[in-house]
Amino acid sequence: MANFVVIGIPGDLQLYLADLSAGTITPLAPPAGSDLATIDKLRNAGATIIRGVNLAITVGSADDAASGRFDDAAGGRFDEGPAGGRFDN
Repeated sequence: MANFVVIGIPGDLQLYLADLSAGTITPLAPPAGSDLATIDKLRNAGATIIRGVNLAITVGSADDAASGRFDDAAGGRFDEGPAGGRFDN
């Protein structure tokens, strides 16, 4: 199982690195010229990039997440549409 997840939220130029084992999230600067820097530029232009994650939903608060309720106000959208970007090996 992966222990780290890179997170980018629309409207926030910062990337974050979540360490799932330690339970921490820290800002992450992609190295210039790296694949991550290229992907970051794409996502800042509006692309959605998904790899190795099968659930990611923004919520308005921790209470929303704990209640299991995800509605339009919390940013959840459930559909079968294609992802905006996919990077597979």
